Amino acid sequence: MKKILLPTDFSENSWNAISYALNLFKNETCTFYLLNAYTPVIYHVEYVLVNPAQYGLGDAVRENALKQLDIFKDRMTKTFKNPKHTIETIAAFNTLVSEVKELVAKKKVDYVIMGTKGATGATEVLFGSNTVHVFKNLDCPILAVPAGFSFETPHEILFPTDYEIDYKDHHLKPLIDITSLYNTRVNILHVSYGYDLSEDQEAHKNILQKSFEHVAHLFHSVSNKDVAEAITEFQLKSRVNLLVMINNKHSFFENLFFKSTINQIGFHLNIPFLVIPVKSITA
Repeated sequence: MKKILLPTDFSENSWNAISYALNLFKNETCTFYLLNAYTPVIYHVEYVLVNPAQYGLGDAVRENALKQLDIFKDRMTKTFKNPKHTIETIAAFNTLVSEVKELVAKKKVDYVIMGTKGATGATEVLFGSNTVHVFKNLDCPILAVPAGFSFETPHEILFPTDYEIDYKDHHLKPLIDITSLYNTRVNILHVSYGYDLSEDQEAHKNILQKSFEHVAHLFHSVSNKDVAEAITEFQLKSRVNLLVMINNKHSFFENLFFKSTINQIGFHLNIPFLVIPVKSITA
């Protein structure tokens, strides 16, 4: 049984990600944890030190969160009517990243699936600050769904790699699990600067070859392009439905997302993006 955490701020953007999750795992037995992490608008030292109920703020904010969670749960149940799916609601007085980290460990969550929208409000994934913090701090696969993206069966998956990772089962399991649900092909894209692969890189490539032996897959190689450009070009040429990357420190993933400010990346993505941590709490 899959355990999937769905953070929500009750926006249509978050509903869109919830819809994607329920569609993606429609044939799987799942428990979905619908989470709203809240902090009152008036949030200061006195509020933390003194019982929140004294102000009547915490109770009101919590009651509103619980009410909205029930509305979303009811909407999920009526829209999808899936007997394989169980939905639990959680309202937490906490920051989003802290609460998600705690729940991932406590519930042994398989995926966190969330909507993401940058400050500009563009429809592509521009990675707002919440999403970037979750990417950086979570030891759990995270699937970010662009605002307005309607579910598409992930027939073509793009998996960029520099072959610098000694792949373990927990790196590839979230990807292989998704391929097992659909008739999916994985496109492994190596972006280089014209150099031959090292012995380690060749060994890591062979691990991928063996790991994907029961999955339709193709190896691609492009040189003398930056990663963002290579991904964008591949996506334009092929009908890619899902981008998958491993968040490895000192890799091109980190350079792509964390060494620049979000507005400078120039990396626009209009498909869902699965980020797999190099470390896993369940590994």
